[in-house]
Amino acid sequence: MKRVAIIDYQLCNLDSIARAVEACGGQSVKTNAPADLETADLLILPGVGHFGAAMDNLEALGLVDAIRGQAEAGKPLMGICLGMQMLAQRSAEADGRMGLGLIPGEVVRLKEHAGERVPHMGWNAVDPVGEEPLLNGVAPGADFYFVHSYHFVPENAAHVAATTPYCGRFNAIVRDGAVMGTQFHPEKSQTVGFALLRNFLGIEPKALAA
Repeated sequence: MKRVAIIDYQLCNLDSIARAVEACGGQSVKTNAPADLETADLLILPGVGHFGAAMDNLEALGLVDAIRGQAEAGKPLMGICLGMQMLAQRSAEADGRMGLGLIPGEVVRLKEHAGERVPHMGWNAVDPVGEEPLLNGVAPGADFYFVHSYHFVPENAAHVAATTPYCGRFNAIVRDGAVMGTQFHPEKSQTVGFALLRNFLGIEPKALAA
């Protein structure tokens, strides 16, 4: 059973993601201790709230260098929603505030399009771009649950792993090696979300560290 450190930066409720990880066969540890990140097999950076406040808390807790160090060593890391956005270099939500910088790119606000409102809330399709291990066994176009007003635009289009047809189209999954993020909430996405989490639990560091 793999040990999954769910990073607690004191801005969101971690119980639902912890329960989902355990239901999918992992051992969850809710923590803000850098030492727990070192001993975990996998890392999850969840997210609800404001980019600037989240980065402030990560820095105050001494987690920024710890997360970067583990990710750069090849340990699988998945950001969820705001957690995905914090993988970027900067965010327009916080006047260009710097993020973790693990995937080059920036976070920008969704633009209303053809009557589609911002924030984007509810179920929507996720369309893979090529082969994406997180979506193994998930039908193309399956619906996942979203709640957000911003989205992540990587500098390198090769880091876009899936998109969603809303507000024109935005990036729903990004990945660079063993660092990946989902703009949707897999823990709130029922069967398909749990399938994605099981795929994440099955990832080995060397499998995606190219």
